[in-house]
Amino acid sequence: MNREVTLPLIVDDRGTLQVAAADVSKLLRTVGGRWLHLVEAGEDGLDEDTVAALTIELAKLADRIDVACIAHSSGTAP
Repeated sequence: MNREVTLPLIVDDRGTLQVAAADVSKLLRTVGGRWLHLVEAGEDGLDEDTVAALTIELAKLADRIDVACIAHSSGTAP
């Protein structure tokens, strides 16, 4: 799973971010965490390795969003 995802920042004409990156990052990490809890609880139909891989990818995506927004806020390119 080595595909790159381009993350456009949603900004207005003054450069202000229109989506709270912290909320998006938290959502991505929460979804992964809940999937892991379902696997740990023995939920039928969930493959542990697949859930782990998807959770890791969601965390990486959340990290990339955080880095992009930090770079945007500081005026530097990621």
